[in-house]
Amino acid sequence: MIKITPSATEKLKALIAEHPGDPVVRLTVKNQEDGRLQFRIVLVPAPESEDEVQDCDGLTVAVEAKSARRMDGVTLDYLTPGGFKFHHPKPDENQGFRLIPLN
Repeated sequence: MIKITPSATEKLKALIAEHPGDPVVRLTVKNQEDGRLQFRIVLVPAPESEDEVQDCDGLTVAVEAKSARRMDGVTLDYLTPGGFKFHHPKPDENQGFRLIPLN
């Protein structure tokens, strides 16, 4: 499950108010050729049939099925300046490192 900070929620709700025909926040993550991850946020009219959908403080958030496992535990934040930022959880000493497959 993804977490969304209050500042990101506020900004997403403002964007949805400007684009009421696209009330769903859809998130995806893809691999870059240099090994980095590319996160994407788009507003869409409805989730895709295979998306994992959750309610986050009144926002409908759809996570692409292929991205869902990799987004588990990620926090979406909004900073001024800086915009949206995705933060991966830090490994816990008792838990060890968590591997995220790059398929």
